[in-house]
Amino acid sequence: MRELVKPPKLNKGDRIAAVSLSWGGAGDPDFLWRYRLGQQRLRDVFGLDLVPMPNTLKGSEYIYNHPEKRAEDLMAAFADPSIKGIFTCIGGDDSIRLLPYIDFNVIRRNPKVFLGYSDTTVTHFMCMKAGLSSMYGPSILAEFAENREIFDYTVKNLEKALFGTGEIGNVPPSEYWTGERIEWTEENKDKGKTLEKHAGYEVLQGSVPARGRLIGGCIEVIEMLKGTSLWDASDFDGAILFFDTSEDMIAPREITYILRNYGAQGILGRISGMIWSKPYANKYYDEYKGVIRKTLAEFGADGLPVLCNANFGHTEPMFVLPYGAMAEIDPVNKTFTIMEPAVINEQL
Repeated sequence: MRELVKPPKLNKGDRIAAVSLSWGGAGDPDFLWRYRLGQQRLRDVFGLDLVPMPNTLKGSEYIYNHPEKRAEDLMAAFADPSIKGIFTCIGGDDSIRLLPYIDFNVIRRNPKVFLGYSDTTVTHFMCMKAGLSSMYGPSILAEFAENREIFDYTVKNLEKALFGTGEIGNVPPSEYWTGERIEWTEENKDKGKTLEKHAGYEVLQGSVPARGRLIGGCIEVIEMLKGTSLWDASDFDGAILFFDTSEDMIAPREITYILRNYGAQGILGRISGMIWSKPYANKYYDEYKGVIRKTLAEFGADGLPVLCNANFGHTEPMFVLPYGAMAEIDPVNKTFTIMEPAVINEQL
C-alpha cells in the first residue's frame, strides 16, 4: 500500500465542518438536540468550533433525495481554507451515491482531518484514492453526543491522533465496553449506558509480529465499493486490514462469503495482518472467530496474524485508525501499535 499524505493537526479554536454524507437525521426535529449537544461537547472538551455546511441540517428526507448536495458540502468543506477539519454527523447506508459528484483533485489539493466511521468508510476510500490519510473514528451524533459525557478512552485517543504530532504508539484496549442502545430522546441524555468489563485483545492466529499500512472499515460497507473506481486490490499490498461489523449484526455465514471474495481476489495473500473490532453488542463473537479462522485456512492464510476484540467501530469507547499509517500487530505480546503520527504540523 502506498504512503498517504497526512493532514495538518488540529488546534484549539479551529473551525470544523459538520457534514451529513449519508443519513440526514442531524437536522430532523427529533434529533437536532443531539447535534447541538455534540457541537457543545466539541467546544467544551476539545476547543473546536463546529459549523454545519449549507445542507447538513436540512433533514433526512432532503439529504436522502439529494446526494449531489451532500457531495457539494463535502467538496466545499475541503476547499474552504477556514475549515481545518471535517467531522461526519453519523453513518447510514448510501454514501456510495456521492461517488459521481466527487472531485478528487479538491481533496488532493486541500489535505485536512476527515473523521467518521461505518458508512463513512466510502468517503475514507475516496480520500485514500485522492492520496489523503483520513481517520476511522467517532461521529458527532453518536460518540461526541454520548449520554452524560464522551468516554475518557475515546477522548484520549482522539487527542493523541488529531492534536499530537508524535507517534501514536501502543494502543491499549479499553478496560470496559458497551454496545447498549438507548433511545435518542432528550429525556434520556443523562441516562448512562451499562458498561461491561473488556477482556482485552485476543489473538486468533499468528505467532510473529506483522507490520503494514492500515486499510479497512465497516465490512458490509466495503462490499459496496468492490468493482467501483474506488477499488484497487493493490492498495492491500502489505497492509494491515481492519474490519468492523455494524449494528446489522450480519450472520457468520455472511462473513464467510465476504472473506472468500477477498481470497478469490488474492487479497488475503497480499496483506500482512488483520484486526477485527468487537462485534456490535458482542453478537456472534465466537461464531465470527470460527468462520474467520476457517475461511483464512481455505486460502492458505492460516498463519496470518489476526487480532480480535479491538475498541473501534460500532461498540464504545473507541480508538482512531488513520488510513495508510504504519502499524504493528504483535501476537506474542497481544499488542497493537500505530508507529506513526496521524497528523503533521501545518506546512508553511
